Amino acid sequence: MKESVGNPLHLKSVNHISLICRSVEESIDFYQNVLGFFPIRRPGSFNFDGAWLFGYGIGIHLLEAEHPENLPVKKEINPKDNHISFQCESMGAVEKKLKEMKIDYVRATVEEGGIQVDQLFFHDPDGFMIEICNCDSLPVIPLVGEVARACSRVNLKMMQNQNQIQMVKHL
Repeated sequence: MKESVGNPLHLKSVNHISLICRSVEESIDFYQNVLGFFPIRRPGSFNFDGAWLFGYGIGIHLLEAEHPENLPVKKEINPKDNHISFQCESMGAVEKKLKEMKIDYVRATVEEGGIQVDQLFFHDPDGFMIEICNCDSLPVIPLVGEVARACSRVNLKMMQNQNQIQMVKHL
């Protein structure tokens, strides 16, 4: 395996994900009213139906399928399927809201080193998987190198402080 060379493409962040959908209107409704995204201006030069939404620092570009009847229909909620994950403030509040909206979901829990991460998985109108989690409690630890990073900047700062304390203890 080739050793990592840092940032060879000089990437800055994730800009958007594109999703093919049966109905742009139905998908806009879902991403706006369930996940809290808001519509933004889309270039008028496109020669196909679609919509752009934005929220949480990422764009969702909805592309209407040319042949919606040919799109696969997913019924089973499988946490191992392709998905996008969002961190939340309260798993209890999310679960309560999903129940109120009558959205089917699956619960999962991951435990690592005494840290528990709760996850909720559900589908958008076209079967694309959405995960809501409290993943920011789980540190992101590179397999190479000394730097550890958390999913949230708050946890990153806490981890940096803990590492400094541990370094002082080792001296």
